[in-house]
Amino acid sequence: MVKLVLLHKTDSIYEDEPDVVYDFPRTYLKAIEEGIGDWIVYYEPVKAGPRGYFAVARIAEVTPKPGVEGRYLARIAHGSFLRFDRDVPRLIDGRPLETALAGADGSPRSGGAVQLAVRRLPEADFARIVNLGLPADLEAQEASRYDRAAPDLSERVEVFDRPVLERLTRRAYRDVAFRRRVREAYGYRCAMSGLQLRNGGGRPEVQAAHIRPVAHGGSDSVRNGLALSGTLHWMFDRGLVSIAEDHQTILVSRNKVLGDVVDRLLPPDGRLLMPRDARDRPHPDNLRWHRENVFGQDLPGGAAPWG
Repeated sequence: MVKLVLLHKTDSIYEDEPDVVYDFPRTYLKAIEEGIGDWIVYYEPVKAGPRGYFAVARIAEVTPKPGVEGRYLARIAHGSFLRFDRDVPRLIDGRPLETALAGADGSPRSGGAVQLAVRRLPEADFARIVNLGLPADLEAQEASRYDRAAPDLSERVEVFDRPVLERLTRRAYRDVAFRRRVREAYGYRCAMSGLQLRNGGGRPEVQAAHIRPVAHGGSDSVRNGLALSGTLHWMFDRGLVSIAEDHQTILVSRNKVLGDVVDRLLPPDGRLLMPRDARDRPHPDNLRWHRENVFGQDLPGGAAPWG
């Protein structure tokens, strides 16, 4: 097995879904087959945008693309995709993060490996990129983010530096990374009510909801997330609200939710608030799964939060 860098462009002719599948030509088949079972880093090229290195995932299998000669699909392992907390630049202090892209003096090379859409990635380079995008102390950062009484970094107990791969697979860490990206994508506003509420210490009250739960095949992609207030998160998870086929209209299970509750919680136009970045907007497949498998189902036990 070998770790890889996979180039991804949103407007590419290749039909990539970074958290689901990577579409590629036969040219890269040997390299990607070597990466089956191992981790990859997604990279956005200069001409496509500013993100640089922006996510990690693990390849589960490779199959021919149905109906397209010479094209293949690298299937992403369920639950492995994770956006970086902060995108990692291509260069730091003028030097590439990938050893293969640097000359003897550390300066960027041109041509050759730089132009490859699939590049083998040494373990040390992988660890460095992931540590920059998903730092070991991310949970501590989030826990103290809005705590005015938190001590300076120099005074804090040193965070246990878990191995990179352990961090990428630990649910508690992934939940923090997912929550930070989803809430940021929606400007810390509830996607259904439109409210941007903060407590006395400035902590956002909005939560990050998985549209399709990870336990049911969902990913930790921002496109599988909605920023919701606590009450609407509860209602969404229990199928009392969902999103229509137009991907914008909020659906309400009217036989289970009182009209005055709807009036208090949802805007008059009943429209979903969308992230500014189109790449972060809910994926239609995830919304359809929620409509077909959660919305309008029998309500599980537990009192409604509006009492």
